[in-house]
Amino acid sequence: MDPDDFTFIDLFAGIGGIRIALERAGGHCVFSSEIDDKARATYERNFGETPSGDITEIPADDIPDHDVLVGGWPCPSFSIMGDKEGIDDDRGALFFEIERILEAKQPHAFLLENVKHLKGIDGGEVYEFIEDRLEAAGYHVQSKVLDARDYGLPQKRERTMIVGFEKNYKFTIPERNREQKDLSDVLQPESAVDEEYQATEYIKEKRQDAVNEENVFTPSVWHENRAGNISILPYSCALRANASHNYLLVNGERHLTPREMLRLQGFPEDFEVEGAYTRIREQVGNSVPVPMIAAVAEAMMDAIERDETTPVTEQTELPIE
Repeated sequence: MDPDDFTFIDLFAGIGGIRIALERAGGHCVFSSEIDDKARATYERNFGETPSGDITEIPADDIPDHDVLVGGWPCPSFSIMGDKEGIDDDRGALFFEIERILEAKQPHAFLLENVKHLKGIDGGEVYEFIEDRLEAAGYHVQSKVLDARDYGLPQKRERTMIVGFEKNYKFTIPERNREQKDLSDVLQPESAVDEEYQATEYIKEKRQDAVNEENVFTPSVWHENRAGNISILPYSCALRANASHNYLLVNGERHLTPREMLRLQGFPEDFEVEGAYTRIREQVGNSVPVPMIAAVAEAMMDAIERDETTPVTEQTELPIE
């Protein structure tokens, strides 16, 4: 494959964050799949094409040959905010669709993304199962948990990245790749923010009572956790698709605007999301930190271009007693 001009497929595509990242790394998308109608509409608006639907109903023969498979399969089963049912849940079991396509199409490499806690489910057994299946499909696999804050975004968003190559390249998933942006680089001027994004007076007063004016600074994002504790932070906690409407408040007073949410994920300024505010929160919250994915993809292409490999150590077979 040509690392400067490679093809890829975009599975569980959402609104296209991974696609943007792979295109920045030099890739050309030849196929995409997404089941959610709202996300499909947003994808079509920004890329001029509508993704194919349910991947479980698409035969591998209908998927074009490609150099790299990418995707972040649905993560509620693996998330600390979900029930953590793992691979047995229907959404977690969508991993097997990735395995099916890898086995049938044998791309040169893959890049997968999921929640941080993927590796900790059942004492690591779920991740070990996943890695074993990927290796059985013919790939050298490595993984690492990355944080979007290390890739130029003021959002604490930790994700498990899984990378695989057919060849055993000398490759390390990059841990830091971009200069840090401040919240001031992301937030819109208050004069440009519509009144509709203001929290209710009740919520504002409740937040103020909770912090009692201690350690208050601006700009900041006030985060309420599941226990009701409030943290005032110089960055945003992870955007989530189905969180409480008030779990993140800018300066303790208002909600994030759609543009600010997109900026926190590293989307370009001309990117637009379809739907009402709640649907926009879901779509952006389900997406990925674009610069983080791009950094990993660029490192992958560098490894392929160098074409330096590490010999696989053969294990000595022990005699059967």
